[in-house]
Amino acid sequence: MEDELMVVLPENHKLADKEYFPIKELSNYPFMLLEKGVKMEITEIFEKYNITPDIHFTTLDDYVIMSMVENGLGISILPRLILQRNPYKITAKRLEVATYRNIGLAYRNKKSLSLAVKKFLEYIE
Repeated sequence: MEDELMVVLPENHKLADKEYFPIKELSNYPFMLLEKGVKMEITEIFEKYNITPDIHFTTLDDYVIMSMVENGLGISILPRLILQRNPYKITAKRLEVATYRNIGLAYRNKKSLSLAVKKFLEYIE
């Protein structure tokens, strides 16, 4: 499954009303970097487009980043799935060049999976 990476901004950010977030603008604002999972995909964006982010903070917690963005401390990039049910006053924007993370699930034998995993598989299929 592909999960789109989104730029998260405070609701009152000057680019919040734009359809897409310009890729080169990533270096113009304080940036909070998520250290887990999607870090590789985010750093690939920076490398591919020759962007040097102004990283002010790194964390392992998605919710800490959303809270900091809500409070106007900067911007970040987070996966769309984590943003579907967030209580924060933030805006998520697609990058002008769509970027995704891949989510995979490996298992040995479908018959021996727990009910929860079987339901998850049904959901994503």
